[in-house]
Amino acid sequence: MKVAQEFSRYASEYESYNVIQNKVVKKLISLIKGRPKKILDLGCGSGAVYKEISWEIESFIGIDFATGMLESHPKAAYITCKHGDFNDRRLFEELAKEDIDYIISASALQWAEDLDSIFLELSRLNRPIALAIFTCKTFETLYKTADLKPLLRCSDEIMKSCDRYFDAKYELISYTLEFESINDIFRYIKRSGVSGGRKVLDYRQTKELMRNYPNKSLEFEVLFITS
Repeated sequence: MKVAQEFSRYASEYESYNVIQNKVVKKLISLIKGRPKKILDLGCGSGAVYKEISWEIESFIGIDFATGMLESHPKAAYITCKHGDFNDRRLFEELAKEDIDYIISASALQWAEDLDSIFLELSRLNRPIALAIFTCKTFETLYKTADLKPLLRCSDEIMKSCDRYFDAKYELISYTLEFESINDIFRYIKRSGVSGGRKVLDYRQTKELMRNYPNKSLEFEVLFITS
């Protein structure tokens, strides 16, 4: 397994708050071998994966449980956007009927209720995969400062589960994002979606955390999986 680090400086001129997610998508697409023509994107959001694909494709199926995201996804005759939840086994029964040759998921499966079951269902589709999953070291300093248990699974747990179903390759990348102020950090967390909408602190606890947070950066760790 490769281990790498990247450093980024957050800047106000970014058009969106998805700085890290965009880096993750670029890296994930770069790991894909060959040029698959019929792609499934689990947790497609507003189309970051599709927008990064530089080669010609025949069909693209995007799955997301957020209808607002699907409405923002690029449209074309060969693009199908479907409302679906990867936590629901019935989704995979439907996907088994689709004509696909590659499965991609970027920055989504960390929120799986039962990741092992999803790996099982993905293996039954019998297609190559390229997945990017945020790990427990994302926001590590924040959780330690607040004395909270991380929301996400650690990389060892993810790999152990994946190894049951795939002969996969792994690459673990740590990202550090620097900010100008503590307020910018918490604004980023709120607006970027990297917290998955999970609210674990009340107003008083958040204020206390902001007072005690020791630096002006956030850590992220992403496990890239390919087969």
